[in-house]
Amino acid sequence: MSTTQQQGTHSLAFRVMRLCKPSFHVEPPFRLDPADLFVGEDIFDDPIAADNLPPLLSSHASKAVDSSDLTYGNRFLPNHPSDAMGFSGLLVLPQSFGAIYLGETFCSYISINNSSNFEVRDVIIKAEIQTERQRILLLDTSKSPVETIRAGGRYDFIVEHDVKELGAHTLVCTALYNDGEGERKYLPQFFKFIVANPLSVRTKVRVVKETTYLEACIENHTKSTLYMDQVEFEPALHWSATVLKADDYHPADNSSSGEIFKSPVLIRSGGGICNYLYQLKYSSGDSAQVKVEGSNILGKLQITWRTNLGEPGRLQTQQILGTPITRKEIELQVLEIPSLINLDQPFSVHLNLTNHTDRELGPFEVSLSQNTEEKIVMINGLQKMTLPQVEALGSTDFHLNLIATKLGVQRISGITVSDTREKKTYDPLPDVEIFVDSD
Repeated sequence: MSTTQQQGTHSLAFRVMRLCKPSFHVEPPFRLDPADLFVGEDIFDDPIAADNLPPLLSSHASKAVDSSDLTYGNRFLPNHPSDAMGFSGLLVLPQSFGAIYLGETFCSYISINNSSNFEVRDVIIKAEIQTERQRILLLDTSKSPVETIRAGGRYDFIVEHDVKELGAHTLVCTALYNDGEGERKYLPQFFKFIVANPLSVRTKVRVVKETTYLEACIENHTKSTLYMDQVEFEPALHWSATVLKADDYHPADNSSSGEIFKSPVLIRSGGGICNYLYQLKYSSGDSAQVKVEGSNILGKLQITWRTNLGEPGRLQTQQILGTPITRKEIELQVLEIPSLINLDQPFSVHLNLTNHTDRELGPFEVSLSQNTEEKIVMINGLQKMTLPQVEALGSTDFHLNLIATKLGVQRISGITVSDTREKKTYDPLPDVEIFVDSD
């Protein structure tokens, strides 16, 4: 954290210390057994060879076991196998401001000190966080000023702020007070720090038939291993979500979190990743699904974690979008095709025309598109079929008589619908494969 202060002589000064968990103290280099430098650790697997160690190594080994010997030379000798890890059993208080990550709670201990030889009175103290977007007031003593701070004394307080923005932040501490001569003075001090992103979330959406799959890859950018308390997907309206696990044959409901014990999910520091897979479906099976034209909001991820010593963090992603959905005014689909179709013999195809708009459309004409390709399957009889108007959000069924002119696997293609009133032609029916048999 960097600090800047207004020029001038002041009786008061702010001191800021970030409150955070201590860290484990590791003594470099790692502790070692001197015998490893000469004969290797495998010698202790052979009890006969271990008993015949050279006198010099034997004396070192005996000193290593003597816990009362605190000389510098033996400080790095292991007295216990776990000592080789280098952990001394001590915790170290933070020596610097450290890194601050998005989703954490910024907690700071602030002390305003009177370094003069005079008492200051009627001290109004304010503390706030300034970002590029907003200002958040953390403390304001305007309604109850500090009556006095004696010479050499101080006034202490603690502020907290949930970090919700990335980038530059400034902790602004100000004091308005009367100095020893009764002059009213204003002291501002600024403490700057940067908020980094602890995680990156990459998503990929795939659609298989009527099911949507969402893959989320979470990467750890911090310098400590993160324990993931919760990674849950909150589906948008009309969607339901289930999380898929590698060891489950059947997907478990994403919202069922009533397990007594869940195995910990750890993401190692400096680039460790963890993948999650969700299966998404419309919660209602009817055709009146809520679809936003040009976009498809699936939902968002809620992520909570803890660091090595239990400090919590929480992030929420932005809305995740699926494959854009283009709203169709008119949809033509096949309901039924005869199982047996003979060459040069008419057959009937059952079709459905659906109006997805909130107004009445039609009348319509159904025909085959005119192109240069030879038509294998053609309309039998009149080349244009007239359909009546279709009410808003309604549909109508009809049968179209066709005839096939070649044997084998053929395609029904080019069936189009036109609105005779609005002079508008809609997308043709997707190609349908049929098998034409001989008599």
